[in-house]
Amino acid sequence: MRWEGGRRSTNIEDRRGLGVGTIGGGGIGMLLIVLAVSCLTGTNPLTLLQVVEQANPGQTQSVPTGAPSGDPAAEFVSVVLGDTEQTWGRVFQAAGKRYDAPVLVLFEDEVQSACGSAFAASGPFYCPADRKVYLDLSFFRELDRRFGAPGDFAQAYVVAHEVGHHVQNLLGINRQVSQAQRQGGRTDANAISVQMELQADCFAGIWGHHAGKNRMADGRPLLDEGDIDEGLSAAAAIGDDRLTKGRVSPESFTHGTSEQRARWLRQGLSSGDINSCDTFRANSL
Repeated sequence: MRWEGGRRSTNIEDRRGLGVGTIGGGGIGMLLIVLAVSCLTGTNPLTLLQVVEQANPGQTQSVPTGAPSGDPAAEFVSVVLGDTEQTWGRVFQAAGKRYDAPVLVLFEDEVQSACGSAFAASGPFYCPADRKVYLDLSFFRELDRRFGAPGDFAQAYVVAHEVGHHVQNLLGINRQVSQAQRQGGRTDANAISVQMELQADCFAGIWGHHAGKNRMADGRPLLDEGDIDEGLSAAAAIGDDRLTKGRVSPESFTHGTSEQRARWLRQGLSSGDINSCDTFRANSL
């Protein structure tokens, strides 16, 4: 991918190095002060914390926005996110709708979201409750070394897949899926989860379809030869059958087989049409 010089998204939160939680009114430093005052006065520290919160409402640890310069991996993610914003903005506009872009949160090791806390080992994820994509950049190394899917387009596919979940959320698909899962049994819930993930793969392919036509400021195409193969390899590398090495039955799959994931990514790449991504049809798998 020729991403250098591309438009960077401003919808980035860089929480790396900030820790998981924050303390209102000044963070850990204020907490130490509260404990010291508590020891000297004999006042309950929880009472003192409540006083601090009331005196400093809404103050939390500052979170830098935008990808920091000099950080190639973060800059790359910012450019990919920016390109997804342009692509989905046009797709939604053509359908007479407005696209509200998600925020992408960069974190290290562990993060707190509106969907709960999560660890880097769980991989990138999208939280519909706060409309944010969460990514630990170390996953890109895992994608290369552990899953055997190197390349910048493979990494871009990961971002585009999570943005695909955001698109599902905006279209109301998340709500419909949650309702269907509550009404069905565990096997049905897993099958619906697979369909949901495969549709996000197809949506990632739609972005790739348009990205293949996009031009950078200097007129060069965003994608190089071989980029598509990188994305298809990445989709196949994180299929349920390959990740579990046959230790889990297909009824327990939640993301789809390698063949299914690559097939639906290819569907989006070739069509560029959101209507071609109906993975919820009975014969879609």
